[in-house]
Amino acid sequence: MRAIRLHAFGPAENLHYEEAPDPAPAAGQVRIAVRAAGVHLVDTVLRAGNHGGGPIPVPELPTIPGREVAGVVDAVGEGADPGWLGKRVVTHLGMAPGGYAELAVRDAAAVHEIPDGLGYEAAVAMIGTGRTTMGILDVAAITSDDVALVTAAAGGIGNLLVQAALAAGATVVGLAGGPEKVARVRALGAAHAVDYTRPDWPQAVRDALGDRPVTVGLDGVGGALGRGVLELLGIGGRLVLFGWADAASGPTEVTTGDLYSRGLTATVAVGPRVLNRPGGLRGLEERALAAAADGALVPLTQAFALKDAAAAHAALESRATTGKIVLVP
Repeated sequence: MRAIRLHAFGPAENLHYEEAPDPAPAAGQVRIAVRAAGVHLVDTVLRAGNHGGGPIPVPELPTIPGREVAGVVDAVGEGADPGWLGKRVVTHLGMAPGGYAELAVRDAAAVHEIPDGLGYEAAVAMIGTGRTTMGILDVAAITSDDVALVTAAAGGIGNLLVQAALAAGATVVGLAGGPEKVARVRALGAAHAVDYTRPDWPQAVRDALGDRPVTVGLDGVGGALGRGVLELLGIGGRLVLFGWADAASGPTEVTTGDLYSRGLTATVAVGPRVLNRPGGLRGLEERALAAAADGALVPLTQAFALKDAAAAHAALESRATTGKIVLVP
């Protein structure tokens, strides 16, 4: 098979498109002929040889990156139901990488059949990014009374949060970098779309909202931008944290003084909280796929050819992408 392999930690150009051995399904596993593979920000962190503070360990080299795949089952291992053969499926590979390839294997118990009418790219967007979004929404508990401020609103998670908040009846303000992304957020239906690359973006949000305070901030960028979101929260506001853009920005700094001064709450919606949720992650995956299948959420995706994985990583790291990045063999 053809795959993307990493032989040395470092920049995006260390990702090489080359021949690799075909994986064989072990007992209880299925093999998937990959039609779409998801690219996650954590993939770029691991590629550089960093842990990133998350639960996924730095891989042994050489490695095939990637943990989200959708495709067609073309082989089953001993003990796996042969009824999986030929089915369209999607899965998250968990802690083991191997997604940036033409073939991938996974335990049959961790595989989902793709709902009718849902394409491979949309399915792979929802299996990881979508399930994270569901976990964030559970924490945020957005209602029609809320004014929701979403960071990176044109990104893979951000665009889904905008859609979900709108469906809940909230007034949505989306932050995005640059005119093209701002236009994309506005097209999603956000009441206000603001370019966070402008130094006066917090004032632009205040001007847009008038006397209405932000009641819930959904922050996956961190750093100074996340701090700006916190400062925009009104009395009793909620800050829901789900990551940061890069090592330079780091997570949003929050102190107990911040919380006491305005009666705020700050909650981390990812990491140990979601990984240790009762019932595991499968329920979130099922809900995410169902939401995409019935049209409640429509994930934005941007496709790169598998051979162009290095370009996809470079674009993601420079924030030049929109929606969920997907590699197509």
